Amino acid sequence: MIQKSGLIHSLIIGLLVSPILVSAADNDSPHNGIHIKKSGEKLSIFIGQDLLTEYHYQGDIPFPNLYPVMGPENLPMTRNFPMKNDGENEAKDHKHHRSLWYTHGEVNGLDFWSNSACRIVHKGFKGIESGENKGTIRTTNAWTGPDGKVVCTDDRTWTFYTPKLRSERIIDFEITVHASNGDVVMGDTKEGSMALRLAPTLRLKGDVGQGNIQNSNGEEGNTTWGKRAKWCDYYGPIDGKTVGVAIFDHPDNPRHPTWWHVRDYGLFAANPFGIHNFEKKEKGVGDLKIPSGKSITFKYRLYFHSGNTDAAEVGKYYQAYIH
Repeated sequence: MIQKSGLIHSLIIGLLVSPILVSAADNDSPHNGIHIKKSGEKLSIFIGQDLLTEYHYQGDIPFPNLYPVMGPENLPMTRNFPMKNDGENEAKDHKHHRSLWYTHGEVNGLDFWSNSACRIVHKGFKGIESGENKGTIRTTNAWTGPDGKVVCTDDRTWTFYTPKLRSERIIDFEITVHASNGDVVMGDTKEGSMALRLAPTLRLKGDVGQGNIQNSNGEEGNTTWGKRAKWCDYYGPIDGKTVGVAIFDHPDNPRHPTWWHVRDYGLFAANPFGIHNFEKKEKGVGDLKIPSGKSITFKYRLYFHSGNTDAAEVGKYYQAYIH
């Protein structure tokens, strides 16, 4: 699964648009297209006139991230902290949990997950495109240690689709990590990698938590932590309406189906590296080495939906994604 170029993967992902997305429009379709606008140190992504999310890539941040993330009916799906400190009923823990992001806790021994001295630095845009059916943001980034040295680089593509139903929002993420500065070892730790920190009412525990978790194996709740599954879904009430988000692990990804670092306090992450934590094996068994000059690609889809896992037909949407 390690290749010299992400070109083939980039071409493949363009062919993986869900049939659900390209089907004939139904009567509930907004038909407003995706509009991406630059504003200061961020990009704002709109569906018609409605904000979908904002891409933060500069300033005092440890890595690029999406915040806020608005789900069906414009409901906020992720917590506000630490971007804002005034979120109602929000826990002020894990300040490195920044809404929606990708990073990892052990890269050549450095912690890019929780150590703010390690940074993923935005180096430039390879493309920003708005469109009737989708919009895309393509970037290049440098994983930089506390000493300022670059450990590795990456190319990222975010794709935002115009919803065909008001009850859905779909975002694709693809990342190619390049061993551009020598060998790279993605280390064996549960602290990573494709992650969200969800709104407080989606939590399974706490005063306001009323959520649930379900994976493609049919496992629910806390039993989903550390298990391998093709997809995982986290849902619950926000403002009295049941909504959720599923992460789909693409079959082309290394070590598919991935393990899930999914917690009852709202952390939701796909992590193919932390095997010794998840399966109680010896430290290092989950290490993944990218030889110098080569690269590795991961692809995920995030499906924000109304209703619980069954009502949102998460399994059907996963099949549409992979085909």
